[in-house]
Amino acid sequence: MARQFDSNAYRFPNEHLILGITLFLVAAVIVLTATATVCVSLIFVIGLVVFAYFYSRSQHQSLLAQAQLVNPETTQRLADVIQSAQARLQVEPVQVFIVPNNTLNAYTFGIDTPKVIVLHSALFQLMDQEELQFIIGHELGHVDLGHTWLNTLVGGLAGIPSSVGAAAIMELAFRWWNRACEFSADRAGMLACNNPNKGITALIKLEAGASAHSQAGLLATINRIESQDDDLAHHINELLATHPMIVKRIEQIRMYMRSPEYARLQLLMNQNLT
Repeated sequence: MARQFDSNAYRFPNEHLILGITLFLVAAVIVLTATATVCVSLIFVIGLVVFAYFYSRSQHQSLLAQAQLVNPETTQRLADVIQSAQARLQVEPVQVFIVPNNTLNAYTFGIDTPKVIVLHSALFQLMDQEELQFIIGHELGHVDLGHTWLNTLVGGLAGIPSSVGAAAIMELAFRWWNRACEFSADRAGMLACNNPNKGITALIKLEAGASAHSQAGLLATINRIESQDDDLAHHINELLATHPMIVKRIEQIRMYMRSPEYARLQLLMNQNLT
């Protein structure tokens, strides 16, 4: 029998703190800003969540009609990769779709069950099996840690009508929390693929895009990544971004792979699979 473990064990340490600060700032804006009354704010958030629910269902139905659903009958090898990642992370069942698209991307959405993971077809032309498992594990981490539905709720709160200054503060806090979620999901990807170095190469390829097909392109991308945190403009742009700079994500992966907690969880997951 598989041994259960707490999903929070691999959550980025500051994620809950940042979420708490974000929610506190939103509450403060509602209380202090005359343009956003409590009643209007509540109606706005409820309306946004309802809209997100039906929009998510519409997206789901569209994918069912147009994209390829991953299952053992049609894509056995990929289905095995997903099943292995789910077993390692002990995540609820999800539906995975492959969408024809030349960009390197993957994302998850959904408020109800099953959540949906979307993989762009270009990933399969560039990533090896362990890199794919990192990417899939990353998205499963978002599902397991509640990011998919929390993103809708917190995003709705950050979008409450308010003054320009208050709206900017809420949006910056929301983005801060988004970036913390990415660190957590990267840890899930590491645990899912059982090879942290493949997480690093997957991130480099995602950053490189089409140029990752050549060794020269990969080397140029690595040099660009290594210089990211030396540039003030990158730090400013990151404040508005949902994802941290790749150089920071790689640094966090390397720190976590050296931690006793990573070794403990990896051993436990290996035992579950045997």
